[in-house]
Amino acid sequence: MTSMVIIGGGPGGYEAALVAATYGVDVTLVEEVGPGGSAVLTDCVPSKTLIATAEVMSTMRSACELGIRARGAGADPAEAFEVDLEVVNRRVLDLARAQSRDITERLQALGVRLVQGRGELVDARTVRVTGAESGVFAADLVLVATGTTPRELPAARCDGERILNWKQLYGLTELPEHLVVVGSGVTGAEFASAYDALGCRVTLVSSRDQVLPGEDADAGAVLQAVFESRGMTILSRSRAVSATRHGDEVVVGLEDGRTVTGSHCLMAVGSTPNTTGLGLENAGVALGDRGHVLVDRVSRTSAPGVYAAGDCTGVFALASVAAMQGRIAVWHALGQAVQPLDLRLVASNVFTAPEIATVGVTQRAVDAGKVPARVVTMPLATNPRAKMQGVRDGFVKLFCRPATGNIIGGVVVAPRASELIHPVSIAVAERIPVDAFQHDFTVYPSMSGSMSEAARRLEALISRDGD
Repeated sequence: MTSMVIIGGGPGGYEAALVAATYGVDVTLVEEVGPGGSAVLTDCVPSKTLIATAEVMSTMRSACELGIRARGAGADPAEAFEVDLEVVNRRVLDLARAQSRDITERLQALGVRLVQGRGELVDARTVRVTGAESGVFAADLVLVATGTTPRELPAARCDGERILNWKQLYGLTELPEHLVVVGSGVTGAEFASAYDALGCRVTLVSSRDQVLPGEDADAGAVLQAVFESRGMTILSRSRAVSATRHGDEVVVGLEDGRTVTGSHCLMAVGSTPNTTGLGLENAGVALGDRGHVLVDRVSRTSAPGVYAAGDCTGVFALASVAAMQGRIAVWHALGQAVQPLDLRLVASNVFTAPEIATVGVTQRAVDAGKVPARVVTMPLATNPRAKMQGVRDGFVKLFCRPATGNIIGGVVVAPRASELIHPVSIAVAERIPVDAFQHDFTVYPSMSGSMSEAARRLEALISRDGD
């Protein structure tokens, strides 16, 4: 029987274990914090649960515009409620632990051996485990899926009380009076959006011109405008170099000498791969300049029989990508038919308010001349369903090939954009032309109607090009 040891129980690890076990592989999964890893217990699941609570507060704040008012508590329904952060965070962590238990039960039902501890490669076929459980395990195959750790600045060390990373936020029992968020990437923007909706004063420190520098520029501009309209302070082109605690305050120092004082500070300045101390050099596993495990599109490392998946590879920091990398690793190792990872087909979402979902080619690539494309953008303000719901901010953008009309990308900025991007994702994966896409029925009224309208306008552009 083929044996496999998986180091790391996050999405890449546990999905690989589930697939391998269904093929009759003898699987040992090594994880320190519990099945699901940090993604389930301290990162993705907790953060999105917190954001779901923030969405409720956002909805209440817009209720007055729709004609809903609170009885005996002023005109604004949101003023009738307050956030009990201790209860919110307790629920967040309870849900994360429940998800981990569900994963544990699925793994155990398939006969996966769960070992709590830290795994280290003795060589490409041997893993030593230390910690709560210890032992040495021989394996025909090894998968490394150890994730990442929040990065810290040398002069801004997190204390877990006032200066926090995103894993430490759930220990708070009271809403911060003034939260300074350092970093305007996905993590920083999501938490800034959530805590603003929960009623916290937020200052967002961004080293770039606008928030979400890695996302669609038009989408980032919409989000920044929304943030500022809600009263959030955004310090653009401002690089933080330090964070110092002074009693109940935190002073954040900027590169130009300015300071920002808040009650709490969230450091969201990236992450570092968990690849040190794993014995990777013993197995001949090559690392990149930033310490990520180098892998190909079927998750192979430089060492035969050793695969890697998830954030520790630096490929694309998404749970869905990690899970797919893990599955692909198993399929390839067992000689099954496998389609190499294609990042052009990955749908991603930023869980801000509004959400930003993307798939396929980017506006940046089109503008740079790397990808020839026709582009149409439909503002949500013209969508009848959006008008009914009081939604003004957002848009639907579609990209297609000029010659064939095949849809090659899209951007959705809207409430629940994560749910709206799926038809575009299918269109990109299946190379559906706008001519076919425009004829598919959508519900009236619906947000998705803007996608069909965008396709019709793209088809008109292509037709004019051909005349």
